[in-house]
Amino acid sequence: MTAAADRSSKIMSVIRVSSGNFLEMYDFFVFAYYAAEIGKAFFPGDDSVATLLKTLAVFGVGFVMRPIGALVLGAYIDHHGRRKGLIVTLAIMSIGTLSLALVPGYAVIGLFAPLLIVIGRLLQGFSAGVELGGVSVYLSEIATPGNKGFYVAWQSGSQQIAVIFVAVLGVLLAEWVPIDQMETWGWRIPFIVGCMIIPLIFLLRASLHETDEFLARKTHPTISQIYLTVAENWQIVLIGVLMVLMTTVSFYMITAYTPTFAKSVLHLSSYDSLVVTGCVGLSNLFWLPVMGAVSDRVGRKPLLILFTVLAILTAYPPWPG
Repeated sequence: MTAAADRSSKIMSVIRVSSGNFLEMYDFFVFAYYAAEIGKAFFPGDDSVATLLKTLAVFGVGFVMRPIGALVLGAYIDHHGRRKGLIVTLAIMSIGTLSLALVPGYAVIGLFAPLLIVIGRLLQGFSAGVELGGVSVYLSEIATPGNKGFYVAWQSGSQQIAVIFVAVLGVLLAEWVPIDQMETWGWRIPFIVGCMIIPLIFLLRASLHETDEFLARKTHPTISQIYLTVAENWQIVLIGVLMVLMTTVSFYMITAYTPTFAKSVLHLSSYDSLVVTGCVGLSNLFWLPVMGAVSDRVGRKPLLILFTVLAILTAYPPWPG
């Protein structure tokens, strides 16, 4: 295989494996942005703040399931292979998007409406628990020598593309669909669009090849062996969890919660809040591969320390004056 053909093959592999991360972030971001509208449909009440909090609680339920998904599906990926595991996670993840697009509201089916939405969020969170790790492992295993940071950065890079895509879609909907219709049924449009994207992502994932590194292993650990290894190395696992915790909190704060904060507290229009969020996504998309490449040159530890400190120093939110 020529160098150009090998490079093209690597690019396509990155696109195929990262496509599921796109759907994950797309689903979470749409849910967070239209939390107020979703709340009115599935958790109606006279107190708009209480309704919003209930909706955000359902949003958070997905995160509760992530550790369980990481343990169960992560072991599946290590035993059965990256390709099979990533297809399974995508299938489960799709249920969350489908549920919000298709489940009728509280006014139609009563308590079954919020119950089905919660189940959808649980399944979505369960699958997302290993999506990030599974994609990162795959990208790490196909990376060329000395470029693991650059390759793995595209795991999160695909999420930024989802942020930008949702922001653009939201701006268009804000222009084309009247506010009253957005509140009643228009908020489902992005989830329907997500359902239309799912078959394409399945085709991309299905065309993935198993990584050479996984195929080269003579034996693959059993599920019990995997859990025993995790227990024996709990200190390393705990440190990894804490590192990801900082990243996850800051990431979802600036991409998922910021639009709701902008509308509810700063009283920005839907158009303005989406434009700001889209700009954040563009900035992230630029800096992720750049800093991933930098980490390949200077190491991971200096960047982890530097940006953790910067995240803490810049976390104070703006307040309406």
